[in-house]
Amino acid sequence: LLKLFSQGVFVVIGLGANCFSTMGAGIAAQIKEKHPDAYYADIYSNLTPEQKLGNYTSNDRCDILNIYSQYNPGKNLDYEALSLALRKINDEFDGLSIGLPQIGCGIAGGDWEKVREIIKSELKSCDVTVVIYKK
Repeated sequence: LLKLFSQGVFVVIGLGANCFSTMGAGIAAQIKEKHPDAYYADIYSNLTPEQKLGNYTSNDRCDILNIYSQYNPGKNLDYEALSLALRKINDEFDGLSIGLPQIGCGIAGGDWEKVREIIKSELKSCDVTVVIYKK
């Protein structure tokens, strides 16, 4: 995902995030290292953890989105929060190319079939590419 983003394949990328600004594992840790401005957008957000769930923050260029799809770190993807956040992103980034990982399906423990349907349903005005990471 990050390699394709650096090559300009996507205008925007998103990642699943918890509401406590950890960005300590998975793609979030890689983004924190390579794009610290996305991490700063997370930790310096004016939103409380409760307000983050179902929302997103972005770096100053608005090209990396922290999508708050789980309240706490760990296996607890909140499908409703993911759906709400993606709906907001669809409205804000209408028509743009967005790259996503299999958001919420790694560390957060989500079911890919459910998440895929949410992406298709909520990001209908965006050109979405899901990058599948294989170890």
